Amino acid sequence: MRSKYARWLREGLVWLLIALAAVLVMDQFRKPALPPTFISTALQTLDGESVDLAQRSDDRPLVVYVWATWCGVCRYTTPSVAKMAEDGQNVITVALRSGDDAALNRWLAKKHYAMPTVNDPQGQLARRWQVQVTPTVMIVSRGEVKSITTGYTSGWGIKLRLWWAGL
Repeated sequence: MRSKYARWLREGLVWLLIALAAVLVMDQFRKPALPPTFISTALQTLDGESVDLAQRSDDRPLVVYVWATWCGVCRYTTPSVAKMAEDGQNVITVALRSGDDAALNRWLAKKHYAMPTVNDPQGQLARRWQVQVTPTVMIVSRGEVKSITTGYTSGWGIKLRLWWAGL
């Protein structure tokens, strides 16, 4: 009986490692090839705040979260990012092809999300950054991109990446 459970545990760990390897490989294929000008990209939030990614990432790591209102996976990731912003974490979000400023503001209000958001209504910023998958989470520390992941990421996964970037 005991060997049966040990075998199940061993097989479960093997499958977990295979899944982790698959996720890491997929991230490598899907992650954007950011241009050298990424860190100096001039951004402005819906509230009119100018954002300097390099400066914003000097004191503590910054989450740059590219998402969309129409993205199915984002509906699971965005609440975690919004909560992080609400809790005072260093977060900037980019809404990809999610309508004009008024429509995006209405959507954010409806969801009760108060996170600094840059609108990219035609996807020009995403094209420049070569972001092809939503959501995409980038961790920037001291003006340098430390981590990029695409697809579903848990709030804990983002926090772990922030912690790692801060070392």
